[in-house]
This record gives sequence, structure tokens and C-alpha cells, in this order.
Amino acid sequence: IFDGHNGISAAIFAKENLLSNVLSAIPQGISREEWLQALPRALVAGFVKTDIEFQQRGETSGTTVTFVVIDGWTVTVASVGDSRCILDTQGGIVSLLTVDHRLEENAEERERVTASGGEVGRLNVFGGNEVGPLRCWPGGLCLSRSIGDTDVGEFIVPIPHVKQVKLSNAGGRLIIASDGIWDALSSGMAAKSCRGLPADLGAKMVVKEALRSRGLKDDTTCLVVDIIPSDQPVLPSTPRKKQNMLSSILFRKKSLNVTNKTTNKLSAIGVVEELFEEGSAVLAERFVSFEFFSALLNANQCPVLLVALLGKDFPTNANSGIFRCAVCQVDQPPAEGLTMSSGPFFSHGSKRWEGPFLCTNCQKKKDAMEGKRPSRPTVVA
Repeated sequence: IFDGHNGISAAIFAKENLLSNVLSAIPQGISREEWLQALPRALVAGFVKTDIEFQQRGETSGTTVTFVVIDGWTVTVASVGDSRCILDTQGGIVSLLTVDHRLEENAEERERVTASGGEVGRLNVFGGNEVGPLRCWPGGLCLSRSIGDTDVGEFIVPIPHVKQVKLSNAGGRLIIASDGIWDALSSGMAAKSCRGLPADLGAKMVVKEALRSRGLKDDTTCLVVDIIPSDQPVLPSTPRKKQNMLSSILFRKKSLNVTNKTTNKLSAIGVVEELFEEGSAVLAERFVSFEFFSALLNANQCPVLLVALLGKDFPTNANSGIFRCAVCQVDQPPAEGLTMSSGPFFSHGSKRWEGPFLCTNCQKKKDAMEGKRPSRPTVVA
């Protein structure tokens, strides 16, 4: 779901480029399990790269993104903005797979924006009265994360919240919709309105219920996707009256010590397993763990940040003079202004040719998003 604002350019650009940018950030020739493990971090790189590429066009529109990848029973959701994805499972349990990035409702995002130098407040009208939702100034956007929005400063970041879960073999139903739906319906109401219907009819019913409740005041788009066994046409229209205590547990954190036998048992009773969740807006925190990168340095590897980000050790030639930016993934010689990311990822003994690396443009973007420089240039009279 791409819900654009201030024009349609950002939504169209993201639609046409985001998927390829995400896929290009995943190493080739890896196993399916490794692919799934790499996906959450590749989504971060893909979102940031798409944002940088669009902003280079000089257009000022923006877009929310709720991006869902389904591989078998594994569902991975990355989102910026206030579109939403919910999961409805057997037994009538409804869960939220995204986080809303509305300043009005997200205290953590308000604190992040103000800590980075932005201002959060309502629109002032004649007489000094404040109206409407909380917005970020300059620009007046009521969202704290999006793709695009060049004109609202660097406080609005494209770094997505990412959640990855594994469904049981009983399956479930995804409802992905723009804010026009969620302003009218709760997650439970949306799920209930389309239970017992095929996916295509279910999506139409959700839209119908939203319009009946609130009218057409905003983009009202809905996708319904069923992930269910082949012999089961749709989710039941009403939840079971009796539920096993364990089946009411929404998420069960994945444990490194869980055996296959235990995992199969959990799957059989309908527990949804949480594999990954991270929502930090700080790019460095999303790219690589300190322990993993330290291990690579100690092994005398020369990885770019993207390699560490994806958890896959790729051989690189430290003497080739060519380095790859971790975000835009463009090969450049050091003479082109490639800089080395600094911070806790480096030991005192690390060498200049040991990554991670960011090109000048991506380093500036990273610094700006983290409040390390003003978002707007200083005008000298």
C-alpha cells in the first residue's frame, strides 16, 4: 500500500522502485533460511535507497508505505507512515504487524523529532488558536516517517518498522489498508467485517464498512490476503468458542534452544511465532550488531556495511580500490569521496580500508536523519 500526499510522484516512484531496491540488497546464491534472515535488514536498506533516489529528483511529494513479503508461512512487514497491516488468525485473534508513525499518537516519535532539532506542534490560525493534529515543522507533516517529503526536512525519516512472524499451519488472513480504513474501523472491526468471505469480497466489505461508518474523507484502500491450507477456502466467519490456553498466546518469542519437536508442537496448536521486530529510527542501529562486526574485523575481513547488515560474509578485495556504499549500493573508488562510517562499530585498531562504507550523499543523509547537522542550509546575505 502506497498512500501518497502532496502529489502522487513519491507513491508512483516507490511502487516502481522499492521492490527492486530491496531485492538488490539481498545476497545471491543463499539458502531460503538465509534469505528470510537477510530480508528484514534488506528492507531497511531498500527503503532508505528509494528515499534518497526520489529526493534526488527534486520533487516534494511523499508517501506512506506498508510493504508485505510472504514466503510460505513466514510474513515480513515493513512500514513507514500510518497505513496498517493486521493479522487475523484461527480463533479470532487479531494482531497488529505495523506501528503507526503519526506524531499525534506516537510519543517516541515526537521525542525523536524534537531531539533531532525539529519542532512538533499544531497549526496556528488567525488569533493564535491551534487546530488539527500534531505536525512536524518545517513542512507541517503529521507523520514522522515516510518516503520522499524533501521539503519537510530530515526529521522525517524513511527507516521502516519491520516485523517478521511465522504462522502456524492453520494459516491466517492479512488485512493491509490505508489510514482511511483505520480512521473509521478498529483492527477487530475490520477483521470481523470480512470473516467468512473470500479475500476479494472481504476487501470490498472492509471498504464498505469504513465508508458507512465515516464516509469518504481520505484514501480508502484495502488488500486482503489469505495464507491458509489449500483445503480451506476461507477463515471461519465466527471464532471457536473454546480455545486452548496456549492458542490464545499471540506471539511466542523465538528461542535459539527450541528443538524442532517443540516448534512443530507450537505450530500444530496455532501459535504465531515472532521471528524479528525492530523499529529504531537510527540507521546505524539497524545495520549491524557490534558483536557481529567485531568478529568480521578480527577475522581480517573487509566487508561493506551492507554485507554485515545482511549477516552474510562476502569476500572482497581490499586492494582493488573499489568500495560499495552500504545504502545506495554503488561501487565507487575512495577518490570519489567515499567516507567511513564512524561510531561504536570500530575498534581502535581498525584500518581505514575496513568497512562499513557510505558514499558522501548517503553519509550526509544518515547524519541529517540522526540530527548531526541542520536539515536546511544556512543562507548568508
